[in-house]
Amino acid sequence: MTAVIGEVCYWLINMSIVASFMGLIVMLIRKIRFIPRRVSVFLWIIPFLRMTVPLGLNSPYSLMNLVSGLLTKTVTVYQPSGDMAFSFSNSIRAAESYSPIKYKVNILETVFKVTGLIWIVVALALLITLTIIYVSTKKAVADSKLVESNVFFSDKVDSPAVYGIIRPKIIIPGSYKDMELKYIIIHEKTHIKRLDNLWRILGFITASIHWFNPLSWVFLKAFLNDLELACDEMAIAGYEKEERKEYARTLLTCSESKSLLVSAFGGAKVRTRIENVLSYKKMTFFSAAGFTLLVLVIVFTLTTNAG
Repeated sequence: MTAVIGEVCYWLINMSIVASFMGLIVMLIRKIRFIPRRVSVFLWIIPFLRMTVPLGLNSPYSLMNLVSGLLTKTVTVYQPSGDMAFSFSNSIRAAESYSPIKYKVNILETVFKVTGLIWIVVALALLITLTIIYVSTKKAVADSKLVESNVFFSDKVDSPAVYGIIRPKIIIPGSYKDMELKYIIIHEKTHIKRLDNLWRILGFITASIHWFNPLSWVFLKAFLNDLELACDEMAIAGYEKEERKEYARTLLTCSESKSLLVSAFGGAKVRTRIENVLSYKKMTFFSAAGFTLLVLVIVFTLTTNAG
C-alpha cells in the first residue's frame, strides 16, 4: 500500500510542477487588460486539469515542446495509433522504468513512500476540515427567514452570499433590510447561474490535494477573485452606464465575506471590482467569437504534452 501511495506521490509532484508553470502563464495572461475577466476566468481550467488529470495528449503544437528539454520529459503510457499518444509528464526523472516505477537509486523508493504518507495524511486532514466548514456553514444559516423565492435574511452572516450547491440559497444579513437589494440579488443569482459555489469547492479540493505546492494557494486566491470579477461582468451585461454606477455604489456598502466556501457579493477587493465594473465594455459577436477561439487555442497548447 505504501508503495502505491509513493508512486501516486511521485506522479502528483510531477503534475504539480507542470501545473505551476502553466498557472504562472495564466497569471500573466490575466494581466492583459483588454481580455475581459468573464473570458480569462476560463483559463484556470489549464492548471486545474494539470493538477487533476495525470494523462495528457501528445501534440506537436503543445507549448511543452519549447521547454521539454529543461522542464519536463514525458512517459508514453497509451498509443492507440502512430499519430496519437497519451503520456505522463515527468519532470523529476528519478526512475529507470515506470510500470511499476523502478527508481534510479534505492533510497528514493523509501523517500517517496514516506513523502506519500505525509502527503495523504495532510490532504485528508484538509479535506475533512473543508467538509466540516461546509456543513457548519450550512447549519449556521438553517434558521434564516424567507424573503422571496430563494432569498433569505439572517443575522448570522456578515455579507450577502450564496450558500449551498444543489439547492443554493441567497442569504442576506438582517442589517441590510432597509437597503436597496436589487443589485445584490442579481449578483447572487448570477453566481447561482454560473455554478460558482461548485467551482469554488473544486478549487479548494484541488489546492488541498496539492497542499505542498505554495503556488496552488496563490492560484486559488487569484481564481476566486476572477470568479467575482467575471460574475460582476455577467451581472451588469445589460446595464447602461448609470446602472453600472449604482451597482458600483452598492459594492461600497457591502463588507467582505469571511466564509471560504460561499460566493459573496463582497467577495473580492472592492476597489478592483468597482474599477472593473465602471470600465466594462460590451462584447460584440465577433469579439466574443475571437476571445472564445483565443481561449480554446491557449487551453489546447497548455494542456497537451510535448509530442
